[in-house]
Amino acid sequence: MFPLNFLKTPKYFDFSKQLKECFRKTIGTFKRTIPYILGMLLLVSLSIVLIPSSFYLRIFSPGKEVLNLFLGTTLGSIAIGSPIVGYIIGGELLKQGVNLMAVTAFILAWVSVGIVQLPMESALFGKKFAITRNIVSFVTAMIIAALTALTLSFVL
Repeated sequence: MFPLNFLKTPKYFDFSKQLKECFRKTIGTFKRTIPYILGMLLLVSLSIVLIPSSFYLRIFSPGKEVLNLFLGTTLGSIAIGSPIVGYIIGGELLKQGVNLMAVTAFILAWVSVGIVQLPMESALFGKKFAITRNIVSFVTAMIIAALTALTLSFVL
């Protein structure tokens, strides 16, 4: 019969000490991030209350797709929120006549780029990573929005 000694945990390897240390570090990280999370929630709540949906309609000008693409990505980057709210706002913008490219850029940036959460992300992951991720997400949102609108113009 094959011995099952390899399944036993060595006596020098104590999981309870490691578990306590991990728990202590997790609590410390959570305590450090609470102010950032609260600040981010307050900024997002203020932007939702202070910026009416009619503001977005005045910003996007008809016939200027490249400008609208950039504006949609920029506004989506600043006014972050949950994807469901972004879809609702996007639907309302489409109903009001804002072009598809700008709305797609807005929704993609709304979900993937986070200017408001940049301080928290910098504190957790490092400034270089946070800035690089936001720049890459910003450019990618514009590219995907342009390709989506271009693809749907052929289909529809």
